[in-house]
Amino acid sequence: MKTLTLILSVFLLASFSLSAQADRIVGFWLSEDEDAQIKIFKATNGKYYGKIVWLDEPLEDDGVTPKVDDENPDVSLQDRPIMGLQLLNAFQYDSKDKEWEGGTIYDPDNGKTYSCYMWFDEDPNKLNIKGFVMGMRFVGRRTIWTKETKQR
Repeated sequence: MKTLTLILSVFLLASFSLSAQADRIVGFWLSEDEDAQIKIFKATNGKYYGKIVWLDEPLEDDGVTPKVDDENPDVSLQDRPIMGLQLLNAFQYDSKDKEWEGGTIYDPDNGKTYSCYMWFDEDPNKLNIKGFVMGMRFVGRRTIWTKETKQR
């Protein structure tokens, strides 16, 4: 009986540890250009998503009109506000490779969506993000976001 309890305890501890590793990505992140803050969250489906919660310049030049997704190739989406826009979609944590993968990232600057993966190097406050096309992870653009403690 003690052996069974010990095995179950080890299994539960390992499960909690894996979940903690995967959830390190949850929180507020400042873009590399420091012009946007993104909130990454875990949805009820267990996947990770991210949306814009702060913009350095949320309004058009008129100072009144909110910036919209006018570069989107889908005309029906060009009126949606950039503030609140979901950029990161459906990432899953791969504990073997220690990265979040299988998701996409949307770039409102050009209206394109890219396959994407994310990882930490040594610094847990710097999130590496790489978008790529046609399944070629070695080709693409990398950016680094910085962890913030609260929403701006």
